[in-house]
Amino acid sequence: MRFQLRDQAGASRSVAYLLMGAGPFMFITGVVLPDNRTVTGVSVFAVLTVVLGLGGAICRWRPERVPTVMWLLAPYLGIALVTTLNLATTDASTGAQFFYLWPVLYAANFLSRIANYLVLTLVSAGNAAVVFPIEGANRGLSDWASLTVAMILTAIVVNSLRLRNDRLRDVLETQAYADPLTGVANRRSFDGELARAVAWANRGNESIALLTIDIDYFKKINDTWGHGVGDMALQAVADALRTVARREDDVVGRLGGDEFVVLLRTDRMGARRAADDLRAAVAQIDSLPSGPPGLSIGVAVLPDHAGTAVELGTASDAALYQAKQGGRGRTAMAHPPTPLPVSR
Repeated sequence: MRFQLRDQAGASRSVAYLLMGAGPFMFITGVVLPDNRTVTGVSVFAVLTVVLGLGGAICRWRPERVPTVMWLLAPYLGIALVTTLNLATTDASTGAQFFYLWPVLYAANFLSRIANYLVLTLVSAGNAAVVFPIEGANRGLSDWASLTVAMILTAIVVNSLRLRNDRLRDVLETQAYADPLTGVANRRSFDGELARAVAWANRGNESIALLTIDIDYFKKINDTWGHGVGDMALQAVADALRTVARREDDVVGRLGGDEFVVLLRTDRMGARRAADDLRAAVAQIDSLPSGPPGLSIGVAVLPDHAGTAVELGTASDAALYQAKQGGRGRTAMAHPPTPLPVSR
């Protein structure tokens, strides 16, 4: 997105620490250190110290009270504050201009690339508005160019580190939530997807289907052809499962061993068709020396057979057990729950 916020918790802490640090700094530089104090100057800096301190405390301990748009506007407000104070104090020193580093770092860490460009442009403009009137054209040009280049290089370094961190996080998330052999969701990931799908179905009075699949006589494949062929069979079945999980919200998972699950946002007839399509896809596998594996499939549908995630999983497992007991290589549909007897 063109304008977006990454890590609101981190952004709120960054703003909080800036404000809580800026308050005492302004008190020292505006009230304690100046030789020629005026009542107006001391009053202004004292009020700013209190306001910044209170603002920092709210951002740190009550960030939910701050509108989200403020986290997006924070670096621009910071640029305006630094520029205004530097002009008011006629301070074009390196130390005063160094405060422009905060909005650059903030944008590089928490905002989009376009926001980074805008922040760098405004920092450069704000610095120019300070140094040229105070220092004159020659020295002002040198200081302005130095700070602008330094800020650009800083943003480049921070952005590169941020992108590297994002890539590492994506790798770790994949390792944490995907089965390493087949690439489908692992049990941890699938349980979360199932809970979200059940909440969606109950909220909108929709149907979802859960298919639980076992590869028939998988141990025999391993014993006869070796574990390498067994792994190939698992990968081939996972690929076939992906062909029936076509929608964006459909999920394929491996719960362990040769047991797979498919979560579909469909009704009973759609689940039955998906099971038939899966068998057809597996029957076309020609890359295994053991031949296409057989499948036993149990199907359960919410709300037809269950009302919760646990009940749906139990009903699908029971249907799978029924398919195995019936001779394997078949699909079994779960039975509607038995109504409780009415007490008299």
